[in-house]
Amino acid sequence: MAGRGLRQGSGELGRVVSQAELILHAERERRNGRRVVFTNGCFDLLHPGHIRCLEEARALGDLLIVAINSDESVRRVKGAGRPVVPEAERAEVLAALAAVDYVTVFDEETPREIIAKILPNVLVKGSDWGPDQIVGREEVEAAGGRVVSIPLEPGFSTTDLLARIHGL
Repeated sequence: MAGRGLRQGSGELGRVVSQAELILHAERERRNGRRVVFTNGCFDLLHPGHIRCLEEARALGDLLIVAINSDESVRRVKGAGRPVVPEAERAEVLAALAAVDYVTVFDEETPREIIAKILPNVLVKGSDWGPDQIVGREEVEAAGGRVVSIPLEPGFSTTDLLARIHGL
C-alpha cells in the first residue's frame, strides 16, 4: 500500500496503491465501461506460471487488479520462513508487469473484504482452488460478475522452486 513505502508507478507500468485508492480507481473504470478483473495471491517467488496466469487473467477484461498478501498474512497462511521476498518488493515486481494495472496489499488471511468493496466483473483464481474454496465468489456472483478458474502451468510452483533452492 502507498503508506508502506511502495513505489508509485506511472506511464505504462501498473501502480501500487492503497486499498482506498484502488476502490476509487475501480469504481471510475467501471463507470467508464471498463471490465475490471481481480486476482490475488502471495506471489512470493515470481515464476512463469504466475506470469502466464496473470496474462490470462488480464485477457478477461480491460483492467487487472492484483491483491497480494502482506508479509504477516503470508506468514499466517504459509508458515515461518515465508515470504522470501518482502511485500514492497513483491508489489513492485508485479506492478512492473505489462498485464497488471494495479497492485494492493491486504493484511487479512483472505481478500474477501477488498473483493466485496471492489466487486470486480471477473474474479480469477488458479485451478488449484476448487469452486467452493474461492473467496469472494458469492459477492462477485451476487453482483452479476463471474468467477474464472485458470489452469495451472505444470512444472511451476513456488514450493517446488524453494525446494530446489534449498537442495542446492
